[in-house]
Amino acid sequence: MSPTASSTVVIVPGMRDHVAEHWQTILDGKLADALILPPLQEGRLNRDAQVAALDKTLSEISGPVVLVAHSAGVMTTVHWARQHRRPVKGALLATPPDFETPLPEGYPSLEVLRENGWTPTPRSPLPFPSIVAASTNDPLAAFDRVTELARAWGSRLVDLGAVGHLNPASGYGEWPRAEEFVRELG
Repeated sequence: MSPTASSTVVIVPGMRDHVAEHWQTILDGKLADALILPPLQEGRLNRDAQVAALDKTLSEISGPVVLVAHSAGVMTTVHWARQHRRPVKGALLATPPDFETPLPEGYPSLEVLRENGWTPTPRSPLPFPSIVAASTNDPLAAFDRVTELARAWGSRLVDLGAVGHLNPASGYGEWPRAEEFVRELG
């Protein structure tokens, strides 16, 4: 199923390893014109390395893209957009983390995030249409903080309800609304 005849869908995961049951992995398998950004082998926590990997992937695509980012992939996307310009038709930004408040145990500390260039979080409007899909009970970001980010980025905010971090640990594998949002953006 192709959401659009003219755009390539680029899936931008977070910093953790790929999980077969994750909605982004499932989406990648369903869309003929999609590719998923592979995880970095080195510098996984480094913002500049993540942004460079995204820019390299986008530089190899002729024509516009729709970005589909989740978690830290959202932060990679907004940092990339602040530094680069390529033809992007739109972006789905699902459950962005709040890197400016302490994350739960097992995640990078504020100091590690700062040392790796993730803060401050960009707060300028994105140069392309975007949808922020937010959870009301995401352990990585309070809904009001995500609402502020969506407003600053000029994104349309979609309240998903209580979906945790929208990942397999929260009970989410396939997420059909992702395809709906991709069609809307593409």
